[in-house]
Amino acid sequence: MYAAPDQLFLAFQSAVAGRYSLDRELGRGGMGIVYLANEVDLDRPVAIKLLPPERAANRRLKARFLQEARTSAKLSHPNIIPIHAVDEVGDFVFFAMAYVDGETLAERVRTRGPLPPSEAARVLREVAWALAHAHAHGVVHRDVKPDNILLEHGTERALVADFGIAAAEESDTGEITGTPEFMSPEQALGKPVDARSDLYAFGVTAYYAISGRLPFQGRSATEVLAKQINASPTPLATVAGALPRKMAQTVERCLAKGPSHRPQSAQAVAEEFGAALEQRRELPVALRAFVKRSSRLDGPGALLYPVLLLGGVIPLASWLHSAAAGLGALIGGMTIVPIGVLVNRARRLLKLGFGHADLDPAFKSEIDRGREERAVDSGVGPSIGERGLRVVSVLGWTSLGVGVVFGINGSWVFPSWAIAMMVLGSLAGPSGLLGSLILLQRRRDVDAEFYSRLWTGPIGRALFRAARLVTPQRMLAASVTHRPTELSIGMAAEQLYQDLPKETRQHLGDLPEVIHRLEGDAQRLRGRHEALAEAAARAGSRDVPEGGESEGTSADLIADRRDEVLDAVERERDAVRVRLSRTVGALETIRLSLLRLHAGTGTVESVTTDLGIAFEAAKEVDLLLEARREVDAELNEPPAP
Repeated sequence: MYAAPDQLFLAFQSAVAGRYSLDRELGRGGMGIVYLANEVDLDRPVAIKLLPPERAANRRLKARFLQEARTSAKLSHPNIIPIHAVDEVGDFVFFAMAYVDGETLAERVRTRGPLPPSEAARVLREVAWALAHAHAHGVVHRDVKPDNILLEHGTERALVADFGIAAAEESDTGEITGTPEFMSPEQALGKPVDARSDLYAFGVTAYYAISGRLPFQGRSATEVLAKQINASPTPLATVAGALPRKMAQTVERCLAKGPSHRPQSAQAVAEEFGAALEQRRELPVALRAFVKRSSRLDGPGALLYPVLLLGGVIPLASWLHSAAAGLGALIGGMTIVPIGVLVNRARRLLKLGFGHADLDPAFKSEIDRGREERAVDSGVGPSIGERGLRVVSVLGWTSLGVGVVFGINGSWVFPSWAIAMMVLGSLAGPSGLLGSLILLQRRRDVDAEFYSRLWTGPIGRALFRAARLVTPQRMLAASVTHRPTELSIGMAAEQLYQDLPKETRQHLGDLPEVIHRLEGDAQRLRGRHEALAEAAARAGSRDVPEGGESEGTSADLIADRRDEVLDAVERERDAVRVRLSRTVGALETIRLSLLRLHAGTGTVESVTTDLGIAFEAAKEVDLLLEARREVDAELNEPPAP
């Protein structure tokens, strides 16, 4: 049935006739009414946001609204909805922005549930990009929430709307404006806000997008605001299913109560989500096949081999030679042969251009992907059935033990009650254990986790060292999208070195050692940087005890101590970041020098000079990492009482 337009629609259409043709109302709220319209001159669809007439009657509010809208119109970014025009016609104050055919992030979560981790990382990175661009131009959003984030149909691109508009009301009325569920603690307290307040609202939005629930809810706005100021949210990892740990840490750092404890910028947040996406890219086929199949000793061959060994090889060796020969065949068959199989598989991977360093990210990616898939069918935690089978197993083994220990009399004759307990225990214990393991395997890839520890640990390194001894030096290059930069550069430089004439290699005898040293330094620095980022998050999230005046001095001391530790961690983190960049740069310089040498435009002397500079850079890394003990001591030192 046709719905007649209201009087405001008719009056506004009359005022903008000839410029815009209004189609219908898209939505309304405290900040305005949004209409779908067609811009006559350019014949394009636009969304017009109209300041409610009762608010436009306030001259100061109208001036502030126009000022903020014009400031936001200067923002030009792929993830920000562009504002085409800001105007006032008669009593109407409005701005026209691009119309996006899509749905809001809030609608997407309400209709289809939380975003999968990979999709969430992509969407949130785009939102963080938009915020970073706005903050760089001095614009603070003040009302970041899922309703202000649009997902475009077809491309699924995220676009943020309404930059800076909330400031118009806030500055003029003096009231706290915004959405309570997404307000930062400082905004809830009526304090001045900056870009870090947007990061808090971004953290709430990310929490909702990933888990489908808000970190703080209440029966009234006052109750929600009180929780924003004082309460801690439920850890995201416990409510969001299979989520990469670093993604959860990034979101929880954005939700820090103190602005200084949140990430440094929206750009830094975008980079962290980008790193999460980079780690989850599709694995090269060779690595995927290795992680899923070649790394494991399973399949029909693994099942038939023990039968063949025990039923044929060992008896034959004992019959032809002696019992000692049979024992030797058993020991060799259970150790040397499996090790040889694994070394051969490592050798095949080396020939394809992949090394031991590629296995850790490959296994992590596969385990994370499997955890996501299993979470859909089996959930995150143990099911009721799995818990029940564990209880059955424990009771069964306990019953068996009780029957054996307490059912034996002096003549080793078991009474009937002991026999019954032993029978029940021998049935319930193993069956409960087996059933619980089957259900555990449904929600966790236990095999992949076991072989990941085997291949990425000392055993795996030893297998690859053995494989390298029987693998030709010249290996095929492989395209690895997720390999750390320093490893990719180092492998390319080493290949260039191997392709040089023998006499040239002799003049550059230390080059492989320097390359491996720089690779190792970069890996150590990268690991240290990640550890410091986690330490900064922990230090920033420690709560100061609440109490009366008698506890004020103690709380101040703890807060001061926490700030000192946080400053020390952040200083070293910045130093590590700079040194990591220089170390990778030294590797890149060596690679470029080798390329020039191959092209005939470089000299051995120039490469030697670069090696000397790189060696000095490596010494600086040692000094920097030696200083970690001081920071670690500060982190481990308890706060002053």
